[in-house]
Amino acid sequence: MSTLRMTSDLRRQLILGAAKRCFARNGFAGTTTKSVAAAAAISEGLLFKHFPSKAALYAEILAEECEADPHLAHLLGQEPSTGTLVELVKGMVRHFMQISDGPDEEEAQRLRLMTTSHLDDGEFARILYAKVGNLIGPIFTNSLDRAVAAGEASRIGSEPLNLFWFAHHTVLMAALTRLPVIPCLAYGNVADLERQLCEFILRGIGLNETAIVSHLDRQLSRDPGQSVIAESA
Repeated sequence: MSTLRMTSDLRRQLILGAAKRCFARNGFAGTTTKSVAAAAAISEGLLFKHFPSKAALYAEILAEECEADPHLAHLLGQEPSTGTLVELVKGMVRHFMQISDGPDEEEAQRLRLMTTSHLDDGEFARILYAKVGNLIGPIFTNSLDRAVAAGEASRIGSEPLNLFWFAHHTVLMAALTRLPVIPCLAYGNVADLERQLCEFILRGIGLNETAIVSHLDRQLSRDPGQSVIAESA
């Protein structure tokens, strides 16, 4: 690797470190590219050579945090299988439900930012969707292929990655309805919500009832507090 390349990579990491401090102190709305550049002791023009916008910078930070999550690293290291697919769906459901249930206001603000992006220019949402799709999409689609080959799922449509996004959007919207202090929708029996959401999604992506009962029971009983996907919002 050339010295120039190493210098560029190091500069990128310095910018990300400065941006993390700025976002932690001032939030997304209160942080500007000018303030990040000042914190990194570079010009704003040089910052834009590495990151074209504030949204791209923030999305990169979230993607790095996601990749560093040990539960996600465990999932990505698994062999594609029906069990891995169920573990992925269960983790995604649990993560989004914890956002609306838990005290982590930073996670809640990220969820609001993602939602606002859909109503604005969509830049942040597009960048984050691309990063999440590249990171998690392969293990989802490969595991779904294995489930079909094992007779535990039926093929639905010709675009298997769409099924991942349908699942993602389902839990995203479910979390949004419960984000306000007074939920927009109570969903009735909240204690049963996680399992009901998992079963709904697993049926929707083609798993048969026998596979759902077998693998989901095993996943829910193995570690009732574990969250697999830390940053899918």
